[in-house]
Amino acid sequence: MDEIALIQLAQKGDLDSFNRLVLAYQDALFNTTLRILGDEDLAADATQEAFLSAFRAINTYRGGSFKAWLLRIATNACYDELRRKQRRPTTPLEPETDDGEEMESPRWLADPSDSPEEELEREELEHAIQHCLNDLPADFRSVVVLADIQGLDYREVATALRKPLGTIKSRLARARLRLRECLQGFRELLPAAFRLEEERAT
Repeated sequence: MDEIALIQLAQKGDLDSFNRLVLAYQDALFNTTLRILGDEDLAADATQEAFLSAFRAINTYRGGSFKAWLLRIATNACYDELRRKQRRPTTPLEPETDDGEEMESPRWLADPSDSPEEELEREELEHAIQHCLNDLPADFRSVVVLADIQGLDYREVATALRKPLGTIKSRLARARLRLRECLQGFRELLPAAFRLEEERAT
């Protein structure tokens, strides 16, 4: 895929070229919105809104990481959805189990094994991680999702969220610490390297 050529054609109003960009990035955007919002229906709505916004704003793209540009729009769509939820609060639904194929996993969740028991453990760990992500403030959650799940570097995250690099590093460090503390409540699901010292010693 010649991404630059597709972007240039999309900027001239070529819908087919933009649709090819959508196909290339729709999984990444959906995975991001799902992790931030924790609800598949809301994530699908936010992803669709993000691509509509991106198409309307495609002429404002001035180079750099196109993925980071799209993820910034998707993250803003999530913030809009979270603000709407605050205005009309609802009972949150338990996120459905992922099938393990489409969801991109952070490095600290990687597990090359594929036995039924280990697959079940990974699904349970996915639930635990999503639970702990949902407990983070939205600003912390978005930084973790972009850096640890989508794999953006610090500068790309700073660009995507339009925040200073130091702010991104600080939020990411604090968010990771809070995630680790939260996940200790699910320590029986964690790989041994992430359990507390006293748990590993027993």
